[in-house]
Amino acid sequence: GGLSAGHKGFGLAVLIEALTGGLSGFGRADPPAGWGATVFMSLYDPAAFGGEAAFKRQMDHIAEACRNNPPRPGVEKVRMPGDRGMARRAQQLEQGVALHPTIAPGLREAAQQYGLTFPAALG
Repeated sequence: GGLSAGHKGFGLAVLIEALTGGLSGFGRADPPAGWGATVFMSLYDPAAFGGEAAFKRQMDHIAEACRNNPPRPGVEKVRMPGDRGMARRAQQLEQGVALHPTIAPGLREAAQQYGLTFPAALG
């Protein structure tokens, strides 16, 4: 597929639509009024197949192969889903969570309602 043909991404998108909207009976063919999210859940136990260790080995290999791939021009690096979130988590555990200036006053007020002291480091 890739950027020129894109058929693999298109096929996956159609599959997701079939599993969510198609199976639920509510989807893109219905009026867009209101919130109409549909959900499809599928659970797999790696132990019932090749085992957890084999699953992790295969997925770690795929993830590293993706990350080591040359990125498109103008893109710093190839990331896997969750990479940015895990990097942010590590940064926030080390340096704290940076709050937008409008958030601290609401937290301070909520803390007072419950007899808690708002930490000075948070503003």
